[in-house]
Amino acid sequence: MTPRPGPVCAGASKPKPHSAAGPSAYASFSSYVRARGPVLLRTARSLTANPSDAEDLLQTALAKTFVAWERIEDHRALDGYVRRALVNTRTSQWRKRKVDEFACDDVPEPLGLPAPDPAEQQVLHDAMWRAVMKLPDRQRAMVVLRYYEDLSEAQTAEVLGVSVGTVKSAVSRALGKLREDPELAPVR
Repeated sequence: MTPRPGPVCAGASKPKPHSAAGPSAYASFSSYVRARGPVLLRTARSLTANPSDAEDLLQTALAKTFVAWERIEDHRALDGYVRRALVNTRTSQWRKRKVDEFACDDVPEPLGLPAPDPAEQQVLHDAMWRAVMKLPDRQRAMVVLRYYEDLSEAQTAEVLGVSVGTVKSAVSRALGKLREDPELAPVR
């Protein structure tokens, strides 16, 4: 067996000093966490949808609090400090999350709505025709030319030999009657 070489970096064999406080600070921090942990966990759960994420969030906020434990002068305000750490940590997580949207030249086709039931379409079609057939002859002719034949108001007026104003007013009255038809009530 060959002997192992020394550490690769010069500081690797030296023990690192604790970044937080000593044993008494650890004890006071531990008692704080035991006493206030459930309340702080409820706060973390209100910030996230997933209970596991809430536990992780609280753990991170408590780690930040422990690092600053000796710098916190008023230990009566610890809950506020931890809550602020929870909110700041959650905000940082939210800002850092990966966005799965990519800019592209072509807009993707929308998925669209499911096709309507052909039987329901036929029922609606039949009800509409029955309602149109109840209209007076002149109004029915104008509605058919305007909306089924897709003629303009001027074209409809020319076909029927009336003015454009007559077409507008007659079609308006006809649409009002169609809106009031009880057979078409489910459509509205």
